Amino acid sequence: MQDTHEIDLASYTAQDLDSYRGGLAGLTRREFLEYCIGIAATMGLSSTVGIRMAEAATSGLRPPVIWLHGQECTGCTESLLRSQHPTLEALILDTISLDYHETLCAGAGRQAEAHKHKVMEEYAGKYVLVTEGATPTKDGGIYCKVAGRPYIEQLREAAEGAAAIIAIGSCAAWGGIQAADPNPTGARATHEVLEGRIVVNIPGCPPSPYNFLSTVLYLLTFNKPPELDGENRPKFAYGRLIHENCERRPHFDAGRFALEFGDYGHRQGFCLYKIGCKGPETYANCPAIGFGDVGAGAWPVGTGAPCFGCTMQQTGFRKPIHALADVKTFAPPTAFPEVNSAKGQSITPAAAAVAAGAAGVLVGAGAVAMTKLGGAPTDEPTRDDES
Repeated sequence: MQDTHEIDLASYTAQDLDSYRGGLAGLTRREFLEYCIGIAATMGLSSTVGIRMAEAATSGLRPPVIWLHGQECTGCTESLLRSQHPTLEALILDTISLDYHETLCAGAGRQAEAHKHKVMEEYAGKYVLVTEGATPTKDGGIYCKVAGRPYIEQLREAAEGAAAIIAIGSCAAWGGIQAADPNPTGARATHEVLEGRIVVNIPGCPPSPYNFLSTVLYLLTFNKPPELDGENRPKFAYGRLIHENCERRPHFDAGRFALEFGDYGHRQGFCLYKIGCKGPETYANCPAIGFGDVGAGAWPVGTGAPCFGCTMQQTGFRKPIHALADVKTFAPPTAFPEVNSAKGQSITPAAAAVAAGAAGVLVGAGAVAMTKLGGAPTDEPTRDDES
């Protein structure tokens, strides 16, 4: 029987889509096509682009990938291990060629390092470099070494021959927790160390693996990164505030907030703004895409934990956890009773002030209306009274 991995995919036509099961996580090519069209839709692109992505991913032209680890917890890799559409083995065996990854390497020690340098030499200008983790720069970068060499040296060496560079996770994208004050190791982001190079940032702690996978598929298809924002993040993933798509947003608009963990509002699923949720100032697609492929609500706020703004350099690991977010849209309404007010309790001063203002507006409007009808009322009797 012919090995399905050796089938010439270029010879397949649209009618043959269901007959290919080459290792795309057990998917038929039609199912994989549907997945790619879905990826294109999440990026705001047409279904035609999804078809082109599927063709690029199954064309047999698998770009070599070198994946480096700096100062990090391997959480980004752990998140990628749990992706299902496609699975990790489909990604690294059928979509890309993951030639070096310190966590997933079959080899070790000198063998692994020798293979990395071989790939860098043979595919100079053609491989994709992925960085996970911050880069320590203080004291010559001695605070993170791999194979006896400072990580910063290995990063710069690998970047020289890279066709594209992707920084996955907040640590690689902007320094993460390692770069938080007082930053004793001088931890810096990948793009800060590789000045003059375009580095596609996929921040998050960890980011959704599909933001990374979608970016890789786009690179495979168009040989360039997707549209980026001012911080080199893909706009399809980081173009909207978390606050805009949060399932708790209606509670925010209605003035219903949890005031502490475990209180009535928290148990009822009310908005977490007042206990430090940074969703109103954080740009990411977490509520729309979720984590772990386990259904809706599988993200921090969905499980009752406030967003701490891990995709934002000036928010995550910078602002205190319980500090209120800087609301980018509009502030929470004040004309509502507090969420924990006892029954029969009077309204809050803020609500009373708003109500008084509204009453004043109504009185003023009434006076204007009377004036238009012929003047203000007097105590003089009317003709009907005289009769």
